[in-house]
Parts: sequence; structure tokens; C-alpha cells
Amino acid sequence: MTERVVLAYSGGLDTSVAIPYLAEETGAEVIAVAVDVGQGGEDLDAIRQRALDCGAVESEVIDARDEFAAGYCLPAIRANALYMDRYPLVSALSRPLIVTHLVAAARRHGGTIVSHGCTGKGNDQVRFEVGLGALAPDLRIVAPARDFAWTRDKAIAFAEEKGLPIDVSAKSPYSVDQNLWGRAVETGFLEDIWNAPVEDLYSYTCDPAQERDADEVVITFDAGVPVAIDGETVTPYQAIRELNRRAGAQGVGRLDMVEDRLVGIKSREVYEAPGAIALITAHQELEAVTVERDLARFKRGVDQRWGELVYDGLWFSPLKRALDAFIDDAQRHVTGEVRLTLHGGRATVTGRRSEASLYDFGMATYDTGDTFDQSLAKGFVRLWGLPSEMAAARDARLGGC
Repeated sequence: MTERVVLAYSGGLDTSVAIPYLAEETGAEVIAVAVDVGQGGEDLDAIRQRALDCGAVESEVIDARDEFAAGYCLPAIRANALYMDRYPLVSALSRPLIVTHLVAAARRHGGTIVSHGCTGKGNDQVRFEVGLGALAPDLRIVAPARDFAWTRDKAIAFAEEKGLPIDVSAKSPYSVDQNLWGRAVETGFLEDIWNAPVEDLYSYTCDPAQERDADEVVITFDAGVPVAIDGETVTPYQAIRELNRRAGAQGVGRLDMVEDRLVGIKSREVYEAPGAIALITAHQELEAVTVERDLARFKRGVDQRWGELVYDGLWFSPLKRALDAFIDDAQRHVTGEVRLTLHGGRATVTGRRSEASLYDFGMATYDTGDTFDQSLAKGFVRLWGLPSEMAAARDARLGGC
């Protein structure tokens, strides 16, 4: 019986060439699976047909936009997920979702092999393959670009030799990965980290230096979930789309960073994530109002670890699952509204309110109506500093040893 290989298909040169190449190398029939995670661009029906024209025996296009928003972007909002305190996990969040659909397609079509287009230098190979190992360890994995040293020049020559219906004449100077949550741009002249990004590499955001009126937006959360924008009820997908549009128009969410890749090298990446940055900024502020101090302090460490796990391809790990449970409990009272001003490339919080607020005006004010009993402070300060005072006295007694 002929084996079947399920290919994560984007419609571009590399994965299109992979269809006949995999058939030749493995002797298997190829099933192309394209997953719509809000990347936009080319019509997905055209992508489906191209896979068939390149030799796939089956071709599927899966609309996973709402699933991606609710099941992957939303947990990132609740975890304030920013790798290295900056990157909102644009590519990392989509990979476990794609893996889930690849496994499901393999089961539907009797596939025994899964293939992806990742190289041996990037993070995505890990995200795909660790996820596949967690969900379907019985499936074999083939990565042409990595396993067969498949270069772009070889891919172009192979496409021309086979007469594949792919336009290989126009080569973008950048490598781009985009989805609902944001856009990642790398390679080309960006590999010299002294070179500044040029305006034409941006697509999701307008130039923040352009003169325009500020945009004020009120985001409503319920247990850490964005449920309304300016009073209009939204789904997570609608919330991200709307804030991509409005924050993007103000140049919010541009990032230029050198990040630590999982494979051990440093890589220069330029990101655009207007909706992600606006939503995480608002969510962090609402947590500051509604989450008790020690829980908030601990959660900051959990958030950082959660982001590292997702970046490192460990979405399906036991630790990630346990941290999800902690974060879910910590969000019980993260309900209320945050007002943002979007302008000049920044999302600035200008107001916050919540029925679950821990902010007490009477306790906080220095004016008439102050309910804070300052007579308690003197003894508190003395007892709070007592361990340090005793240690200092000990050190002085022992001559500073």
C-alpha cells in the first residue's frame, strides 16, 4: 500500500516544489494542508488548486482564524506573553495549531509521514516536530529544506525542470511570516544589524512619524478575555482584527530586535503586532488594578516562563498545561475597562475602571477623606526592617565578615 505524506503547505515556492520532490524521494502520495490563521494575501482557493497542479493527490484549506484567536492568541493575552519582554510570539503561537491540523489530516487520509518546509537553523522545526512528537509520535517526519539540503536555487531549478505553476521570477528581499497576531520579517539586508529597517518592509502598520489625530479606544475585559471595544461586543478574532486596524494606523506594535533563538544563535527580527501590543498593554494595566500584590508578583514570573515555553515549541508540555491552570485561576477578577490612546507608535493607558478593583480611593488619597491609619506605620516599618537591622548589627560585631 502506497504511503501518504501530509505536507504543511503555504502555497509558496518551497512547499510547492516539495510536493513532487517528496513524491520522488519517499515514493509516497502527498496530501497538502494549508491552514488559514489570518495571514491574508493570496486567495486560499488558489493555493488549494496550486497544490493539486503541483501533484498533490489531495489538497485541503482549513479556516482556523477563530480557533487561532480564541485558542492561541487569547491565552497569550492572559499570559501577557512577550518573549524577552518584547516579542508577542507571532509565529510561535500558530505552529501548535497547524500541528494539530496536520495530525488530524494524517488520521483522515491514512498518512504515515508529515512534512514541513523549515530549515535546520530556525525555531519552527522544533515547534513542528516537538508538537508532532507529543500528539502523534507514530508519524515519521521529513523536512526537505533541512534533511536534503534543499536550497532556494535548487528549488527554482527543480520548479523550472518540472514546469510547476509557480512564479519564481520575483524574489522578495525578505523572509516574511504573518498571521492574525502579527507579522515577522527577517533576512536580506536586515542581517546586518546596523542597517535600519526601511519603510517598505512594513505592511500591518503605518509610519508612526506621520501626522495624524490620536485614536482613543476603550477595551472591556471579562476574566481576562477582551469582550467589547468601545462598548461593541466582539469575539477574540474581532477584537484582534479591529485593534490591528486601529493601532496599526497609528504605527503601534513595531519591533526591531535581536533575539535569542532556541538553536543557540542570535537573530535579527523585525515585527509588526499592533493588535497584540495594544491588547497586552491594556490587559497588563487591568491586572495591575484587580490582581492582589503577591499573586501579581508571582504571575509575572509565570508569564515569562509561559512565553519561553511557547517560543521553545513546548505548547503541549506538562509545565505549559500546569501554568495554563494557574493563569486561568489568576484571571478570575480581571474584569473591567481600560482606555488607551493610540498615537505616534504608542498605546498609552489613560484610564482604568473595574467592579473588582483593589484600588481604594480612601486608602490612597492624601487629601481629606483619608482612611489609612498612619499611626500603624511606625511599628510596621520597624518590624519590616528588623531582620536587616539585626544582620547589620551582627556584621558590625564581627568586623564586617
